[in-house]
Amino acid sequence: MIQAIPKTVSFDEFIAWYPQGSGCHYELHNGEIVEMPKPTGKHSRVAGFLIAELNFEIRRLKLPYFIPKEGVIKSVRDESGYEPDVIVIDERQVTDNPRWEKESIITQGSSVPLVIEVVSTNWSDDYALKLEEYEILGIFEYWIVDYLGLGGRRFIGNPKRPTISIYQFVEGEYQVCQFRENQRIESPIFPELNLTALQIFQAGQ
Repeated sequence: MIQAIPKTVSFDEFIAWYPQGSGCHYELHNGEIVEMPKPTGKHSRVAGFLIAELNFEIRRLKLPYFIPKEGVIKSVRDESGYEPDVIVIDERQVTDNPRWEKESIITQGSSVPLVIEVVSTNWSDDYALKLEEYEILGIFEYWIVDYLGLGGRRFIGNPKRPTISIYQFVEGEYQVCQFRENQRIESPIFPELNLTALQIFQAGQ
């Protein structure tokens, strides 16, 4: 039986509460436990495609990174925790996270060179809430893969189109470059990655 969701909790209370094997995913947003929408088949295919491509680059270039099956990123504030669609972790620095080995919890943004969120109906979380949190943590690179063009016009333009927004941490804040259609994406973490935005979007078709 799944426990009732408390109204407002700390990060540690959230982790202690988190029901294992329920088939549902949860995040902690400003002290409130949020049940995440179940990924659609297309969403899962896009995320899986990206994991496969990035793992290939990691092996090909012998980079000191790995992509865990699951992981929670803890906010600097003790009131939020997120499970991104893709987390790339630097194996040289992951030991700086005292809760990683036993709980798969990341507390140090410096050990995460890249986080990817594939946009769902709750797109505002990716473009606002998580963007701010990942920036505060100092995560070097953050991709928002909006393969359906769901984001607000102020984020992806008008008319709205499928867009990949790549945020890079520069001098304490994120700077964004956006990619659409046949544009080759440019990733500072994976500079030799040879993928267009369209190839990523087509993975969800």
